[in-house]
Amino acid sequence: MFMIGCHLSNSKGYSNMAKQSVEIGANTFQYFSRNPRGGAAKALDMKDIAKFLEFSIEAGIHKPLAHAPYTLNPCAKEPKTAEFAKYVLESDLSRLENIPGGLYTIHPGNHVGQGPEKGVGLAGALLDVAMPASQTTTLLLETMAGKGSEIGCTFGQLASIIDLVGEAKRPRIGVCFDTCHVYSAGYDIVGDLDGVLGEFGEVLGMEKLMAVHLNDSANPFGSRKDRHAKIGEGSIGLEAFGRIINHPLLRDLPFYLETPNEIDGYKEEIALLKSMRD
Repeated sequence: MFMIGCHLSNSKGYSNMAKQSVEIGANTFQYFSRNPRGGAAKALDMKDIAKFLEFSIEAGIHKPLAHAPYTLNPCAKEPKTAEFAKYVLESDLSRLENIPGGLYTIHPGNHVGQGPEKGVGLAGALLDVAMPASQTTTLLLETMAGKGSEIGCTFGQLASIIDLVGEAKRPRIGVCFDTCHVYSAGYDIVGDLDGVLGEFGEVLGMEKLMAVHLNDSANPFGSRKDRHAKIGEGSIGLEAFGRIINHPLLRDLPFYLETPNEIDGYKEEIALLKSMRD
């Protein structure tokens, strides 16, 4: 089954996102867990969630992916920012227990001058504290482009963060593989996709690759810049995306579009990608 969807607004609730997904030919979707530039979260509407769960079974909607706000910095230097990150993680993970089978992706953070090693240590320690032992939601660390003081731009850094989390909690931690980010970070998914995935498997284990953000890159290979482009209109190119969505190690994962599109544009991209599926 080809699990393909895009980022949608949660302003009208879960059931609306599920119905909108079906209308554009999708069978999954991504959404922000709360205000992406702040910290406020809408009160949960349990009636809406019940309708969403029922509709999802009928319509074949799988693995909705909640994206943490950009203001969450798991390796923050300032105590106030670190406490906010802990609060958001604990709150979001608690709320997402109402969405069985859901995923939650976060940016590993910015070390803001502390150095990558210190940032990795802080991020791992925070996850270990914030993730409850009873958690069923799977938390995904997103691969990053490496701009500024970002951590998570190498597979090794992601592996180190996961290794700092208690062994009992590690099965609920994986990686969201962003095509724009890894390409900008210097992983050649255009010329050597097999090699990149082989390295991922050696460093992290392929079982940790649990979702894919499908984004072309507006910047060249190795630029360490994060600017998404529409599928086939960036430096990655349409041919490479055909290989990505059909690769035996990736094809059964959920794919989420975060390209610069409105809803009609996403519908066109989903149809295009479906036509490229073997």
